[in-house]
Amino acid sequence: MTLQQLKYILMIAETASITEAARRLYISQPSLSNALHEIEKTLQETLFIRQHSGVVLTQFGQQFIGYARSVCQQMDLLEDKFINNQPEKIRFSVSTQHYTFTANAFVDMVKQFGDDRFEFILNETRTYQILEDVKNRFSDLGILYLSANNETVLRKEITQRQLTFTPLFTTKPHVFLRRHHPLAHKEFVTLEDLKPYARLNFLQGAYESEYYAEEILSTLPNDKIVRVSDRASVVNLLIGLDGYTISSGIMPSYLQGDALIAIPLAVEETMTIGYIQLANQKLSPLATYYVEALKQYETL
Repeated sequence: MTLQQLKYILMIAETASITEAARRLYISQPSLSNALHEIEKTLQETLFIRQHSGVVLTQFGQQFIGYARSVCQQMDLLEDKFINNQPEKIRFSVSTQHYTFTANAFVDMVKQFGDDRFEFILNETRTYQILEDVKNRFSDLGILYLSANNETVLRKEITQRQLTFTPLFTTKPHVFLRRHHPLAHKEFVTLEDLKPYARLNFLQGAYESEYYAEEILSTLPNDKIVRVSDRASVVNLLIGLDGYTISSGIMPSYLQGDALIAIPLAVEETMTIGYIQLANQKLSPLATYYVEALKQYETL
């Protein structure tokens, strides 16, 4: 198998489309399809499932893509150092649930190391994808939370992927509201207080359950639920709909501004936010810096 073939697979996985991958690779779609067929024939396994909307990785493909990415990254490093005579490009990737403080810590890290050649990736994504990204070596770290409701299931998923979970801090659930929300004056809010308002949850796709939800108590009955895929939409809907979402309460201001506030939720629950990584793997210097940057938000 050639390095070029690995790059073909990575581009198809990135775009989720053979047509789009062929366009970016400057080759014809039939040529790329044939190349993929030859690769799968060599492996005697199917890498992608063809759908009307594009392609998705099979379970085998998800495992394969992590190793293919590592090989291509190592080759890039080799070429930079011994052929192009360029300083080594540093790389760091983190996959995370939708937290403002993870983005703030990421900014801190880029500022610290951004004078060198680098490739930094911040992937705010679904809980299941975080697990897969770390397992498949796409991301160095994954950021998620454990609670009494999800811990048994998620720890099993973490162990099965040969990952480890390291706690960063434990916090009480908070309700995020716009600053001038009708409940904004309260010292704390109850679940009864929230009943008239729309609840905003992040989509988890095929893994829509309390175990993968980013919002604690996500399965409690609610007549008004809006599901979204990105943090910007949540902010807009919190402001525009007088909606609410439940999260950690850790909300640094310098990336988010002061449009939102966090009020304690009156429940006997806690959230332990931490990071996952490959088992028996030490943190890289960049990962270590990022983890320390995260810890500074514990007191917010």
